[in-house]
Amino acid sequence: MEEIKPCAANSPPLTPLGFLERAAIVYGDCTSIVYGSNTVYTWRETNLRCLRVASSLSSLGIGKSDVVSVLSPNTPAMYELQFAVPMSGAILNNINTRLDVRTVSVLLTHSESKLLFVDIFFCSLAIEAIAMMTTDPPVLVFVADKEEEGGGGDADLADCNKFSYTYDDLIQRGDPNFKWIRPESEWDPVVLNYTSGTTSAPKGVLHCHRGIYVMSVDSQIDWTVPKNPVYLWIVPIFHANGWTYPWGIAAVGGTNVCLRKVNVPLVYRLIRDHGVTHMCGAPVVLNMLSSTQDSQPLNRPVNFLTAGSPPPAAVILRAESIGFVISHGYGLTETAGVVVSCAWKPQWNRLPASDRAMLKTRQGVRTIGGFTEIDVVDPDSGRSVERDGETVGEIVMRGSSIMLGYLKDRIGTEKALKNGWLYTGDVGVIHSDGYLEIKDRSKDIIITGGENVNTVEVETVLYTNPAVNEVAVVARPDEFWGETPCAFVSLKSRLSSKPTEEELIEYCRKMMPRFMVPKTVLFMNELPKTSTGKFSKFLLKEIAKNIG
Repeated sequence: MEEIKPCAANSPPLTPLGFLERAAIVYGDCTSIVYGSNTVYTWRETNLRCLRVASSLSSLGIGKSDVVSVLSPNTPAMYELQFAVPMSGAILNNINTRLDVRTVSVLLTHSESKLLFVDIFFCSLAIEAIAMMTTDPPVLVFVADKEEEGGGGDADLADCNKFSYTYDDLIQRGDPNFKWIRPESEWDPVVLNYTSGTTSAPKGVLHCHRGIYVMSVDSQIDWTVPKNPVYLWIVPIFHANGWTYPWGIAAVGGTNVCLRKVNVPLVYRLIRDHGVTHMCGAPVVLNMLSSTQDSQPLNRPVNFLTAGSPPPAAVILRAESIGFVISHGYGLTETAGVVVSCAWKPQWNRLPASDRAMLKTRQGVRTIGGFTEIDVVDPDSGRSVERDGETVGEIVMRGSSIMLGYLKDRIGTEKALKNGWLYTGDVGVIHSDGYLEIKDRSKDIIITGGENVNTVEVETVLYTNPAVNEVAVVARPDEFWGETPCAFVSLKSRLSSKPTEEELIEYCRKMMPRFMVPKTVLFMNELPKTSTGKFSKFLLKEIAKNIG
């Protein structure tokens, strides 16, 4: 036994990049990408396009440990670059297109990006960000979009004279027989994703080939994605690489329906025209799709995976009533994707719809792939809390898709990865059946008169009011109580009568303990959101603080 050891034949480095190579063989004539009215590619074509771009990057001197950044929405080029950049040996860095100029400049500087792909509609953002850099700027590559009005052609490029190449140039000059660069070790970094926090210093999360491979496979298994699905790109690919679904959909030979921005009527048209079977998105997107006049029953069920803030039961119930099949999960940028899911039990199908929706608001149990353990612990002692559904603690986890660490941030890495666990900063409970439920971000708990108020619970109650469209609850400073709950609410349109602040407060009094009831309700036409579709509680807290 002792003489038998790992060798080159049984331990090649795991990498998700091989999924594309396989897709070109197995699903070569199947549609890989659909975009707009005229853009359609097969998996054979997508593989060749990625190889050509990777070849061109290599000829430009881009290679191992170099960071290549991308500033683009969910277009075909954005999808291809999830493969093409790491196939050159470089580290892929997707930049959030909704960030301000200063932050983009900070990220390019911090990552020491060597090359930046820029979508036509973000040229000004990229050039202004580059102008603010005090270090060597990245080489700029222009990405046209012929499906959008004003999205391609020489006239657009003339306005962006700081660009050295175009995306089409790289495809034309690249070698389709390029031997893509396989990692020397599966622990080599493959992607660099910056967190979407509201602080001035987002953290650069590094993931390795092994972690992304495991997460990509795990995400298909846990969501029971079949071969040849039709996947509509709602969740931004710049957000944690679209939860690893660029690689996962290649693994099962699916069709990627690309979408530049979320437009509810367009989403429904794409679902109908292309026979969409799967899509992912934040709860706020699910709310948008299920609460407008376009929300008509679907011709066939569409699987919708939601993650982020816990989706209110009322939103789940409404979405399922028109044909969406909701799956709920939980993950972080640091975990590369959804690592906890509300695994469904057959006996739950016998429950009333409202009870089923409440069960689906729970995050659930660890997925079957790369995660070894998930727990809720007392942050001081590190001991597991009681599994009673009431005792709160910090959510910790360990598994194969946990990040390598934060780029150039040893202290931050040591704080997050300690005692063999990733400390998430999220607060949750474990129910008696072993299912996890998030209660809040630890920084968002409101302490009022010594009592802890979970903002998610207050929001859940307010969502049951038929007049409420969106709601976010934050802390408002109070001289007597320390803090009190402050609810920001947007109401549904076309209401015959709109509730007042006093009426909503009274509504809450009937459904929750008095200390949890919002002392203030502020109405807004639309609640501000972060770049990833979550409510911008940082901004709302500032508003609440300045009320007086």
